[in-house]
This record gives sequence, structure tokens and C-alpha cells, in this order.
Amino acid sequence: MRIVFMGTPDFAVPSLRRLIADGHEVAAVFTQPDKPKNRGMKLIPTPVKEAATEANIPVFQPKSVRDEAVLEEIRQMKPELLVVAAYGKILPEALLQIPTVAAINVHSSLLPRYRGAAPINWAILNGDEETGVTIQHLGVELDAGDIITVRKTPIDPQEDAAQLYDRLAQLGAEALSEAVTALGNGTASRTPQGEAVGPYAAMLTKEMSPIDWNKNAQMIVNQVRGLIPWPCAVTTLNGEQVKVFRAAVGGKTSAAPGTVVSADKHGIAVAAGDGRQVVVLELQRPGSKRMAAADYLLGHPIKV
Repeated sequence: MRIVFMGTPDFAVPSLRRLIADGHEVAAVFTQPDKPKNRGMKLIPTPVKEAATEANIPVFQPKSVRDEAVLEEIRQMKPELLVVAAYGKILPEALLQIPTVAAINVHSSLLPRYRGAAPINWAILNGDEETGVTIQHLGVELDAGDIITVRKTPIDPQEDAAQLYDRLAQLGAEALSEAVTALGNGTASRTPQGEAVGPYAAMLTKEMSPIDWNKNAQMIVNQVRGLIPWPCAVTTLNGEQVKVFRAAVGGKTSAAPGTVVSADKHGIAVAAGDGRQVVVLELQRPGSKRMAAADYLLGHPIKV
């Protein structure tokens, strides 16, 4: 099929590459404008732009796809299919009407649960045991279009959001391949979602970072897992704020929440609000590298 692809981050790259590998004609790729990064403020191409350039596919980076000139340019491409995967902007209805077969989206949750910008993180933050990807028709309402296909996967108890992100990116590519094939031969199912289920997957903020040790141990561990790679869970050790990258639920304790129960080669155990310990296993000091808690303690002993 002749496809216009829209995506920006690493999550979208496997989907783009799968469409190419399946032999579809990707007429153009739309991605967000390059952004300056690091001290030199050098413009860095998006992961999707890099993948498209490697495949010699024309890349477009308009500030807005609501511009009539941009819409007309897409009309001239005569796409049968518009495929969107984490593009980063809400698309106008005029754009969704351009493809002759369908406008579809790769969404990283089991819709109608977790509509919104950060479904992977919220699935972990809420302690879900299962998640997946949904290929859906795009509509005016965000993430509410009819479902074409769904792929489910369990969430490992120690899996963080970054690890799950990578797995769902690959799973999304597989589901997309299946959906595009079905749309091409006219066998694709179309199931209305109904009402949204569960919380809206709002964007993450730095205000979510501080650990409240009065919460139960599993909620704190889920916070650590769910806020990786940004904004990360944070707490105070030795008078400075550190990022916590890995933690586990430990044994029982009668200590007050926030008390350091032990600090040794096994990690830094802190009392939580439910009488259990949270063992900090990996952390990062300001201006330093991510390190094992045992290595941190070599130079920064903690009074128990």
C-alpha cells in the first residue's frame, strides 16, 4: 500500500522499518522539527528522521500539519494509508480524510484504557500486570477511534518504563504489520471502543518525582519503575537529592517511614508506610553517573 508515515521518537522506528520490510511504498515521512540539545545546542534529528533518511524516504518537518499548504502537499502524495506512531501532535480532521483506505494509529496501551500521552508509564505507576498495543482508526477525539487489532503482554514485576517502552515498540510494529495487511485485503475488523476505562494517561511532570515514604512499599517501587527515564523518582540522602533508578520491596520493619533501616552491599533499605522496606539498589547523585547503591556507599556512608 502507498503510505504516509508520521512519527517522532524511538517508539515509532520499528513500525516504520516494518512497513518498509513488508514491501509497502512509504511515500513520505513526517516528523517533528529537529531540536537543539546539549551544551552546543546542536540540532539533533529525531529517531524517525534518521531511520527514514537511511531508507532514502523523503522527510518533512512542518511546525504544523494544520497549515493548508501542508495538507495540500499530502493530498498530492495520494496516500492509501496514513500511519501515525507517537507523532506528538493532535491531527486535524482534514488530514484524517486524505487517505483513501484509512488513517490509523499505533497506541501503547490496551484501549480504551490509558488514552493519552504516557500510557506506558501509567500502566507501571498503577501496578498493572498486563498491557499491550492497540492499532486503531484515528478520529477527532483523542485515542477514541475504532480498534483494528490488539496485542497483549504481561509486565514483569521488575520491568521499568524504559524497558517496557522498547518491548512495546517492537510489539506495535508486529501489530501494525498485521493490521495493514488486513486493511489491504479488506479483512480488517473494526470494533468501537466505547467509554474510556480507568485513568487518563496524562503527561509526566517533575512534581511526580519526590518519594513519599508514607506510601506503601510497592507503590514506591512502582513510582521508581514508572518514572524512568524521566523525570525519575527522587529522595534525599546525606543532605542531597538523588535520583532512584532501581528499587525492590524488602522485608518487614517497625521503623518510622523514611528511616534508613540498613545500608550495605545489598542496598539502602528505607522504611515505607506499610511496615515494609524499600531497598534502593541503583541511584544517581547530582552531576554523577548512575551507580549501584553499594558503590555509592563506598564514598558516601549513611548513618543507620
